Amino acid sequence: MKKVVKFGGSSLASAEQFKKVGDIIRSDEGRRYVVPSAPGKRYSDDIKVTDMLYDCYRAAAVGEDFSKKLKRIQARYQEIIDGLSLNLSLDDDFAVIAENFKNQAGSDYAASRGEFLNGKVMADYLGYEFVDPANHIFFDEEGNLDADMTNESLAAKLSEIDRAVIPGFYGANYDGSVKTFSRGGSDVTGSIVAKAVRADIYENWTDVSGFLVTDPRIVDNPEVISTITYKELRELAYMGATVLHEDAIFPLRQEGIPINIRNTNRPLDKGTMIVESTCNKPKYTITGIAGKKGFASINIEKDMMNSEIGFGRKVLQVFEENHLSFEHVPSGIDTFTVYVHQDEFEDKEQNVIAGLHRAVQPDSIDLESDLALIAVVGRGMRRNRGTAARIFAALAHSHVNVKMIDQGSSELNIIIGVENRDFETAIRSIYDIFVLSQI
Repeated sequence: MKKVVKFGGSSLASAEQFKKVGDIIRSDEGRRYVVPSAPGKRYSDDIKVTDMLYDCYRAAAVGEDFSKKLKRIQARYQEIIDGLSLNLSLDDDFAVIAENFKNQAGSDYAASRGEFLNGKVMADYLGYEFVDPANHIFFDEEGNLDADMTNESLAAKLSEIDRAVIPGFYGANYDGSVKTFSRGGSDVTGSIVAKAVRADIYENWTDVSGFLVTDPRIVDNPEVISTITYKELRELAYMGATVLHEDAIFPLRQEGIPINIRNTNRPLDKGTMIVESTCNKPKYTITGIAGKKGFASINIEKDMMNSEIGFGRKVLQVFEENHLSFEHVPSGIDTFTVYVHQDEFEDKEQNVIAGLHRAVQPDSIDLESDLALIAVVGRGMRRNRGTAARIFAALAHSHVNVKMIDQGSSELNIIIGVENRDFETAIRSIYDIFVLSQI
């Protein structure tokens, strides 16, 4: 078994957390390639090391004395080193960082040092080889990851190394300068490494025991999803659920490598498996519930619109000309509704209305604001009849008025539109009927 394991900032915030991570890695011989983030918060009011580095570099960029700020960062690492009783010095590394800050090496370089230094500490603690991703993860002239060149270089390097630490979050530009990933950096690095070594599993260790059925800020202690497919995850992520950035999933999906979301503080919990496909039957009809507030709907009415060839294209072209993307377009025989993000639409609403009148000569246009969209997702919905009826029954029982319903042809998801004020009530109602009641 060959595993790549990535640990987030909260998992590496202190020496105590490092020890937990060390125990996890040493408990499984398959955990051979480790991708660490920079130290996160040790407590709620603490500051992440990455934020400290940004602050320090801002001072350097305007010519201020940044030495005290840099010493505070070094003290954070020294606290971890001392807590682990390591015979390791980062003095030379911090001297190089100070010089590069003076020479304004860039904010990407500054931010990347959090992972770089934590990688050095982790490698020393585990006795693994340190591999600098700046030598093996490459970006092109447009700032996009050069996936083929990166995979070739990393695969060749790691084929020679049985156990290695590869810091997350950064690589190198075509000119050799350090560049960070825009979002989900360490997660992306982990997936790139997993693809390069053809791992059997990519374990992503964080501070939750897997992917939850719904938002714990809305539902108290929601159930953990044991297994979820890429398609289900894509649907939920699109509607706001966060577990891994899409860029981190794509390299693994290409290779069919499963992802296991685990909890550093509860290592015996099995977490969530993210897979291409599975015969594993879901525990509930639904897999997850996610949603977003802040939408507006533009309802266009016109008699006999269904007989007008090109009607939908003309409507959507008006939104395109106003640089507005749409979320959903439910329609009827004589109605066509477009859902958009309200904050993007408000300043352009009159231009859109005028454009629609010129393009399709509607009988009327009606706008509605302060709407929310909720996605109910699950592969189990395909084989269970009456899912939509159960959703409507739950919402009616909670006095939630449904503004829109849209079911995808894959039968994998149902999108429901409600008012912003009913958003939390709607999610709790749907969760209750499918998870708590299981009727």
